[in-house]
Amino acid sequence: MEQPDKETTQLDGRIRRWAAIPEAEGRFLRIVLLPDGETVHNAFFDRRFNNED
Repeated sequence: MEQPDKETTQLDGRIRRWAAIPEAEGRFLRIVLLPDGETVHNAFFDRRFNNED
């Protein structure tokens, strides 16, 4: 997740990162980090992610 395909910051300061995972048939993993940029709040495969947005 150090080189995500996409990154956004929520209004509360949490950071969302998406990255394609080849071992998971290219599905996108979404990781939500706390504002410190290191602590993982949540992680899951995001079925609705569209890399073209």
